[in-house]
Amino acid sequence: MTTSWPAHLDVGAVRFARPTARYDEVLVFYRDILGLPVIGQWRGHAGYDGVLFGLPGTPVHMEITQHGDPPRIPEPHPENQLVLYLRGPEAVAEAVRTLAARGHHPVPAANPYWPERGAVVLADPDGWMVVLAPWVFGAEPPPAVD
Repeated sequence: MTTSWPAHLDVGAVRFARPTARYDEVLVFYRDILGLPVIGQWRGHAGYDGVLFGLPGTPVHMEITQHGDPPRIPEPHPENQLVLYLRGPEAVAEAVRTLAARGHHPVPAANPYWPERGAVVLADPDGWMVVLAPWVFGAEPPPAVD
């Protein structure tokens, strides 16, 4: 298995996008509480509000959009996840403390894979899952299962 892009795909950046009906709360969660940098934001562009978050140290972006009156989004599903691979259990614990101080607490993981490896799962204001994993995917193996 390789963790690099194939030579025929000269990809310079990747964007993940998803809708929300709670734009302002989601913006606060990802920008102010998690601290992801906002690299672009718009309101009322062709009927859409949106924000682009840079995911630290990578050419990967996450886009959140709101559209419609009232905004309509698909129901959250526990397998819809943003996984943030942090540098060890101490980094996960620090992130959990920071989020808890802002009223966001861990939720049960739908997949036992995450807690078995020391990851913590939280829900954003839309109920979409944010996984804080204690290893850097592609740079080190996941922790062994006890």
